[in-house]
Amino acid sequence: MRGLLTDVFDPDQGWRLHPQVAVRPEPFGALLYHFGTRKLSFLKNRTILMLVQSLADHPSVRSACRAAGVDDAGQGPYLHALGVLADSKMLVPQEARR
Repeated sequence: MRGLLTDVFDPDQGWRLHPQVAVRPEPFGALLYHFGTRKLSFLKNRTILMLVQSLADHPSVRSACRAAGVDDAGQGPYLHALGVLADSKMLVPQEARR
């Protein structure tokens, strides 16, 4: 079943944090706060924090996952979490690179 997230979030594309999102690392992972929407999100572990912080350095979400040590078989939960963040506007697509 395809949901809204799969129609919007493409892990084969580049994504980055929205410029209005602040990241506050915590022992459990991190807090994300979007100053534009006033939404707060929780990252539940350090791996997802590392992924979110490094997305802009990679051409795709999948390559960011691999660089963070998450192999293709283990990406499912991380892709889901990143899709939820994209749906809540915490993440935005990267602009086309030239």
